[in-house]
Amino acid sequence: MSLGVSASLQASSLQESSPELRDSVHDAARRARSASRALASLTTTAKDHALHAAADAVLAHVHQILAANAEDLDIAREAGTPAAMLDRLALNPQRVDGIAAGLRQVAGLPDPVGEVLRGRTLPNGLQLRQQRVPLGVVGIVYEGRPNVTVDAFGLTLKSGNAVLLRGSSSAARSNEALVFALRGALDAEGLPADAVQLLSSVDRSTVTHLIQARGLVDVVIPRGGAGLIDAVVRDALVPTIETGVGNCHVYVHSDANLDVAERILLNSKTRRPSVCNSAETLLVDQAIAATAVPRLLAALQDAGVTVHVDPSEEELRAEFLSMDIALAVVDGLDAAIDHVNEYGTGHTEAIVTTDLAAAQQFTEQVDAAAVMVNASTSFTDGEQFGFGAEIGISTQKLHARGPMGLPELTSTKWIVWGSPLTGHTRPV
Repeated sequence: MSLGVSASLQASSLQESSPELRDSVHDAARRARSASRALASLTTTAKDHALHAAADAVLAHVHQILAANAEDLDIAREAGTPAAMLDRLALNPQRVDGIAAGLRQVAGLPDPVGEVLRGRTLPNGLQLRQQRVPLGVVGIVYEGRPNVTVDAFGLTLKSGNAVLLRGSSSAARSNEALVFALRGALDAEGLPADAVQLLSSVDRSTVTHLIQARGLVDVVIPRGGAGLIDAVVRDALVPTIETGVGNCHVYVHSDANLDVAERILLNSKTRRPSVCNSAETLLVDQAIAATAVPRLLAALQDAGVTVHVDPSEEELRAEFLSMDIALAVVDGLDAAIDHVNEYGTGHTEAIVTTDLAAAQQFTEQVDAAAVMVNASTSFTDGEQFGFGAEIGISTQKLHARGPMGLPELTSTKWIVWGSPLTGHTRPV
């Protein structure tokens, strides 16, 4: 069950609404554009100071934030929202402390803006350099999880971008309280409060106007279930980065150590089954199936996992996000690779093996953002990769792939210096 965004988007195409609502979204985007120009030239020190001020503001408003969240939870419970989704929505003092700590963590990360990626002097004397610059205005459409509101703000501010947030109606009051605190912190720091804006979640057409605001919004990042992501990608006129949908596989090769395989499988599936890097399909090599399947099946069942044996086509393609997993037997390494490339979503795939050549072939031929060798799929995470916080995990190939940290929230600019004395002109 979604938390107020994807269900309505799956039901039909995103729709137009009143011109007034479109104008309000576009006006917000214009204000964000103006704010982004101010942010682009901020020093690292100024951005870090603002992030610490925002963390202080979140903590100072903890009572208002928790009261707003309590209202959201009451409404969600009355609507029959499942317990797992309620947990994603819920805030408490410890989680608010964690949200503030996340902003301080981002303040401690290296600033990507201005980093020179390459450069040289041409034979004619022209000096070239390619350096990182902010994307500009970033739109984020997301479900539940009020922490995403603050994470997105922190990452976009540090990378010099303004952000337009369109959360779900289920978290509307929580998001409003959080953004109120963040905007107040920016204003107190002498920075444009419009660097972070929350769009209305009352009408789903605000999503339409955001993702079709070509020329006003530079990129949109949807975070949520498949229905949300598919709808945004289908209808967007603004460049979009797909994130998060994960039908991740663990393939137990014929030369796998079954002790290792069991640990990796259980960690991949049960550590946090509701997240996108959770394993959804177990593949077992036919050569060891007689021994491996009973053992791994029993281990999963003992851990409370429902195993879908002889899975249907739908189950093989499912992102369960629950204590469910599909189990299939494949006839060797090539068949495993073919299966993963057919049914996977390009997120994370894992092989368990002691055969170096098999592992190398798997890493080369599997088409995914991250490929694990004798490691849990749960390691696909910006913090685990050493990036600090992440804005999401991209499953596409342009402009970013895999966990998206601060560098992935930048583009590049070529700067060319000619001679100040003679100038440079290109021969006719």
